[in-house]
Amino acid sequence: MDARVKPAHDAVCVAMTYHVRDFFTGRWRAVPVLGVTQILSWGTIFYTPVLIVPLIAAERGWSISFTMGGFSVGLLTAGLVAPYVGRSIDRVGGHVVMTVGSLIGALGLFLIVHAAHPAAYYGVWMVLGVAMAANLYDSAFATLGRIFGAAARRPITALTLAGGFASTVSWPVTHVLLESAGWRGTYLVYAALLACVSAPLHALALPRLRAEADLPRTGETQAPAKVLPPHGLPFVLVASAFAIYAFVPSGLSAHLLAIFARSGIDAGTVVMIGALFGPAQVGARLIEFSFGKDLHPLWVARFALGTLLCAFVMLAILGVSGPVAAAFALMFGGANGLVTITRGAVPLALFGASGYGRLMGRLAGPFLLVQAAAPLVMAFVVERISDAGALALAAGFAASALVCFVLIRRPV
Repeated sequence: MDARVKPAHDAVCVAMTYHVRDFFTGRWRAVPVLGVTQILSWGTIFYTPVLIVPLIAAERGWSISFTMGGFSVGLLTAGLVAPYVGRSIDRVGGHVVMTVGSLIGALGLFLIVHAAHPAAYYGVWMVLGVAMAANLYDSAFATLGRIFGAAARRPITALTLAGGFASTVSWPVTHVLLESAGWRGTYLVYAALLACVSAPLHALALPRLRAEADLPRTGETQAPAKVLPPHGLPFVLVASAFAIYAFVPSGLSAHLLAIFARSGIDAGTVVMIGALFGPAQVGARLIEFSFGKDLHPLWVARFALGTLLCAFVMLAILGVSGPVAAAFALMFGGANGLVTITRGAVPLALFGASGYGRLMGRLAGPFLLVQAAAPLVMAFVVERISDAGALALAAGFAASALVCFVLIRRPV
């Protein structure tokens, strides 16, 4: 090898060795660990009700709305405890909080099998709500923020790439388990996964490092990076933007495919259209991870919501048909994939890494509360007004969120 080329070649090899080693033994180990546990947490708790709730309702003689109401109670509980979860991650770390959350989730899934009384059933969903607050994206983002500090954006994006496969894995696996073990056996299997896989991974494999940017600074004279205070109008706009947006994916995920079916699209095509959502999310996140690292996350959020509004306009102008519905699903999935990244990246870029877990907890509260209410509100609009009215309502929420993001100003 040419003597002039060899030093550069050696430097590249050293850098590659360092990055690979860091992925397994350094801070970046948090990404694959949380990637596995996010798939398990979303797949066992969040995505299962759509398949299992009708079976519980039929066996216990409850209405579908009452039984699904337990899931809403869980989301409400998650919203109420999220600020405490965020503060706890800041104080003791995700390796403690998320371990406890996994064990609480396992307990909740075990108890729901035996919760035959309506009050007990709702009580168990409150337990599962605590588990959701301690195990889903907000707690995972807070954990990455504690580990990586101001450099957490790319790990957050990488994590959402794995999380995007949660529904893709969960629904087929749940379907197979339901056929072979019934809904009780399915929940018991999932309880074992949370207790025996997620909890040990959180406890033993998550890095316990804390970013230096989050540590108290002594004798420092250099001016810190410019950030906004995590209160006042900037915080209200960020919290409002994400809380308002939460209505859109929560409401549409519960009603969109049914709206398409009522518009005359056959059932098989509707299912295929629904399957486009997950890959669109992952594809958009992969593009952002590859090419968007130098783009401020505020612009990512604005682009995502602008794309979503174009999708709603397309649906209103062209009407609901198979090709149009498929295009809408792709645009909606891509937009939601990007907004999920900005839920972690925008607060980090605007308010800094100090107290990031507490901040994420404060933002998660209103997000989860709106997420819990959206399916019920959409159902009311569908029944009392029309499917078109429900889509217009969702578009209005998306437009309002975009306005909030446009009004936010970066620190100067």
